[in-house]
Amino acid sequence: MTTETAADKAAPSPRTELPPGERALAPDLARGLMLLLIVLSNTAFHLWKAKHGPSGWQPVDGGWVDHAVQFTMITTLDMRVYPLFAFLFGYGMTQLFLRRTAKGASERGTVAVLRRRSLCLIVIGLAHSTLLMAGDIVGYYGLLSLALGWLFLRRSDRALKWWIGIGAALLLFGALQPVVSALLNGELGSLGDAHAEPGSDAYAAGDPSWPDSAATRVESGLYVTFLAAPLSLVGGGFTIFLLGFWAARRRILEEPGRHLPLLRRTAVIGIAIGWLGALPAALAHIGALDVPDAAQSESGVLGLLRDLTGNAAGLGYVAAIALFTHWWTRRRPRRGARTITALSAVGKRSLSCYLTHSLLFAPLLAAWGLGLGAHLTSATMALVAVGVWLVTVAGAYAMERAGRRGPVETVLRRVMYRG
Repeated sequence: MTTETAADKAAPSPRTELPPGERALAPDLARGLMLLLIVLSNTAFHLWKAKHGPSGWQPVDGGWVDHAVQFTMITTLDMRVYPLFAFLFGYGMTQLFLRRTAKGASERGTVAVLRRRSLCLIVIGLAHSTLLMAGDIVGYYGLLSLALGWLFLRRSDRALKWWIGIGAALLLFGALQPVVSALLNGELGSLGDAHAEPGSDAYAAGDPSWPDSAATRVESGLYVTFLAAPLSLVGGGFTIFLLGFWAARRRILEEPGRHLPLLRRTAVIGIAIGWLGALPAALAHIGALDVPDAAQSESGVLGLLRDLTGNAAGLGYVAAIALFTHWWTRRRPRRGARTITALSAVGKRSLSCYLTHSLLFAPLLAAWGLGLGAHLTSATMALVAVGVWLVTVAGAYAMERAGRRGPVETVLRRVMYRG
């Protein structure tokens, strides 16, 4: 294992954050808004008494308002937030790497710091999934960052571009191969499993015993971190992560004004592809499109189309936020400054706020807690999710005004920098 050299310890203040005036707004604002999308996209798993469809993801019961919420989530959120998270994760890693090395720290020592960070995130993710929420993504991205940081942070731009292309080809091949095979055999409608288990089963939210539910959650957490993450690496899941590396080297989010044509194309094309790609699955879910149940499943043709185009939507969301940031910072006067400050405060404390979601959700909704998840619908659950997110916004804003970091970020930094 590599260790930090004496040059790292002597580097001028490599361990301090940038002063507030120098910190770029777009990445923090994107993380703050991303947490709203994450908390909304996770709502379906807490509805443990709802009836689920062939996908095992969104419920299919409820009134027209609930169906409208389900349709909107499938089109705009499901499998569209994770690519956004992956991009910002990779972007943040490269930001930290470039910031430290620019201040005199060695590349090798900085990679060691990031390695400790990744290991901490794996531990945090497994603890989070065991105690509260099996759908944790922190451990998953902790393992990805551990591998990709070691392999690519010090690679050239040319190598990065080659591997981004290879990853995109792997993603496309992995999604299209079963579809092409089914088409050639004339069995497109039977592609997939029509009897998928509800995603809430992996959360064990309906188990009245906390120890029993914890046993299920730890199994799910281990699967996501140590099996799904490596499989994602093999299947090209690193592509969006590496795009974050590439974009951070060009300071696209710090200096959006220099990349306006790229950002506009990415926002328009990415969001259009993402929403149109999920539209058939959304229409089938609410019964407006008549297709076999197997085609609607997670491994069915509509599920594959939704997942594949989700990467484009995630990139489009990042670009749209960067464009908004560029427009807003040039406005005079800047109306809504407190709102923007509060949202970016959430982004600065994204890990603390993300874990707080579960601290509030799980005891309220799970059967081993108050069990309110049995009485909510898609629409009312979405309202609860927005309320939980607003609680974290208020808390982050209060810490921002007091000049305090998030509690989890504080502990993580102490471990990363050894004191």
